[in-house]
Amino acid sequence: MRLHVKFLYVFLSSIAVILFNNGAQASHEVHTELKSSTAVTVRRVHRTGYHFQPLKNWINDPNGPMYYNGYYHLFYQYNPKGAIWGNIVWAHSVSKDLIKWERLEHAIYPSKPFDKYGCWSGSATILPGNKPIILYTGIIDKKNTQVQNYAVPANLSDPYLRKWVKPDNNPLIVADISINKTAFRDPTTAWKGTDGNWRISIGGRRKNRGIAYLYRSKDFKHWVKAKHALHTKSGTGNWECPDFFPVSVSDNNGLDTSAKGSHVKHVLKVSLDVTRYEYYTLGTYSTEVDKYIPDKNMVDGWNGLRYDYGNFYASKSFFDPKTNRRILWGWANESDSTIDDIKKGWAGIQLIPRTIVLDPSGKQLLLWPVKEVETLRGKGVELRNKKLVKGQKIEIKGITVEQADVEVIFSFDSLDKAEPFDPKWDRYDAQKICSVKGSTVQGGLGPFGLLTLASKELEEYTPVFFRVFKHQNKHLVLLCSDASRSSLENATGTYRPSFAGFVDVDLTSKKLSLRSLIDHSVVESFGERGKTCITSRVYPSKAIYRNAHLYAFNNGSESIKIETLKAWSMRKPQQMNQ
Repeated sequence: MRLHVKFLYVFLSSIAVILFNNGAQASHEVHTELKSSTAVTVRRVHRTGYHFQPLKNWINDPNGPMYYNGYYHLFYQYNPKGAIWGNIVWAHSVSKDLIKWERLEHAIYPSKPFDKYGCWSGSATILPGNKPIILYTGIIDKKNTQVQNYAVPANLSDPYLRKWVKPDNNPLIVADISINKTAFRDPTTAWKGTDGNWRISIGGRRKNRGIAYLYRSKDFKHWVKAKHALHTKSGTGNWECPDFFPVSVSDNNGLDTSAKGSHVKHVLKVSLDVTRYEYYTLGTYSTEVDKYIPDKNMVDGWNGLRYDYGNFYASKSFFDPKTNRRILWGWANESDSTIDDIKKGWAGIQLIPRTIVLDPSGKQLLLWPVKEVETLRGKGVELRNKKLVKGQKIEIKGITVEQADVEVIFSFDSLDKAEPFDPKWDRYDAQKICSVKGSTVQGGLGPFGLLTLASKELEEYTPVFFRVFKHQNKHLVLLCSDASRSSLENATGTYRPSFAGFVDVDLTSKKLSLRSLIDHSVVESFGERGKTCITSRVYPSKAIYRNAHLYAFNNGSESIKIETLKAWSMRKPQQMNQ
């Protein structure tokens, strides 16, 4: 992946077109003079308790996750010299359980002509004979020319895979004249075709058209570009960090990346450089023509489905043969200012890994925190059959609410009070609707949900809530995670959006479920068992440590019942990258 620094969050297509037409690579600040600024001390305030992060400095994309000889491996883009993007290496950590992580020496770093100016994102593939191999993007000059390289373990008998070798026959793949060589990056995990040959996809763009290039190889060393792309779509801009994999249509087991047949549906995910969000489609991989064909009602790009409707980017999945799961890693950048990051001495976290399965409807994916995170649950509290009338809130006490796991099922007696969906609203712009219809704006059926990381007098809080609308002959369910009131601090450069997404759910049961993982400066929320997920990064000034509070609330005229609410204090892992 390319220069990751502080998001400017460019959303307008007109701006995007200008950027592309001018040949700009991305709308990010590049602080060359600050990239090696190391904090004297690391500030503990807002550091997470149970999420993956190094002891200090900047991280971004998760790279090459895999399971090998009893250990989970996670590589990640890391600046060993400072808390902003720069000096990037592939850092490396290993775990037995996805929770406790041991930091190892850096696996890949700029050292040869084919990656002298950068070692950017990529993927891992396990070759026959249980032999891991990494494909990654190397930067070869100051013009940002990108090539694709490989690295192999120095010692396959070492389950930690501490040392990696970059052979001198790199690069494996160089852009031909038809490719924009400055937007040609992030090779996927490889899969085998019916002919026995390997395939990979590489992200890129041609003018304003996003492209997932397709390459084939018989031996994993000599690669030939296919005449056509795996998939492409006009008007979507540069495609980063593509991920292409199968999901089962018959059960919840994960599948090896090379699985194919009538029992699978395929997923193509891309990270859009312009919007800074990720989008995916479901479809069919035609082995006859080597092309991916999205299902009829799928939307490529800005109005499409997302893994997460909040601060979530550059994700990478892998098949876990130990448990037959497909597991997803995603990166959450900071939403404070660059200066704040330098002062606190760190920036970026990896979110709790999530399982990926196909929803029974076949129309979307379900994402859910890996079950291993539940081993961190400590003291718990439970509420049952608590009624919330309009304007009422109930405090959840007895746990460390600033570092918690909360699961709740809300129910209601009627849908009659659902407010009309304004026809002037953009059905695809849930975030804008949430910014207008916030948690304090009284409604009919909703808003109701949780007030997380709240100060005692509610000067600060991050609400996660539902609101139900009437739209034509059906109902629309909006899930919001609103950071706009998360802090009293008004530092320049902070970003506090009202993240939101619609939840495709049948309301016949008149119930909605919500789970939130709360961890000091991050709130990961999962609506209806992972149909809609939203991550927010927040930096309260009052609601920190023991001064944080947690409430369930209702600001709608329809009374809401808390059928069950279970909440747990979350312990820190015994080891986190020490």
